Amino acid sequence: MPSPGRRTIRGEIAFVTGATSGIGLATARRLVGEGAHVVAAGRRADRLRELREELGERLLPIELDIRDRAAVEAAFDALPAPFSEVSILVNNAGLGTDRGPSQAASLDDWQAMIDTNISGLLYCTHRVLGPMVRRRKGHIVNLGSVAGRANGPGSAVYGATKGFVLNFTKNLKSDLIGTGVRATYIAPGATESEFWLVRWDGDRAKADGALPIAEPLTGDDIAEAILFALSMPAHVDVTELELMSQGQGFGPRIFHRGT
Repeated sequence: MPSPGRRTIRGEIAFVTGATSGIGLATARRLVGEGAHVVAAGRRADRLRELREELGERLLPIELDIRDRAAVEAAFDALPAPFSEVSILVNNAGLGTDRGPSQAASLDDWQAMIDTNISGLLYCTHRVLGPMVRRRKGHIVNLGSVAGRANGPGSAVYGATKGFVLNFTKNLKSDLIGTGVRATYIAPGATESEFWLVRWDGDRAKADGALPIAEPLTGDDIAEAILFALSMPAHVDVTELELMSQGQGFGPRIFHRGT
């Protein structure tokens, strides 16, 4: 049971992007477990089907590439009852494909990060804002990264996209004053997920070596932070949460590798 003053998630309708793995998957599971109806959006139909089988009728799987503006609009327009009035948007889908210094980068990799981390997030956000404001109820949670503030090598465009998400969320919160709609930015540090496998284009050896930390964050850790922000009393805006493993330090890639 939530403590006095906390908001319950039961009965809320959440739309979670990037729901087939990592943070998005953990968040979808946690929200369904708390009694919400969840639209799980992702690009891998097989994993979405498995998630529906696991979580049951309170989960609606949608195969969606958020980089496609028309597809995003169509997906929201086609949401059936009881999933149509989205009250929580978790903009989780994102990727980092900086694979070295900027001078050696692929422009296609840069564009993929901009299209997903910025444009896709904006498409989803814009689509829910009007209805949320009209109902005077809603919460937008944008997943960023500690890289949105920390400058370091090999992360120029990824870090820049997450810096955009940070500033967009803070300015969005200012626009939403008095509307009943809240906005939260959550910045995880090094997290165990498929992020690293995508970054290194499926090279498992490189992916495994990219996270030299004794105990990284998990998707469940971040889902817990998202739930905290969502369940605060209605008059409280959790504007920003930054989480790092106890084995990660401030600065570019400072890790405790264990004993």
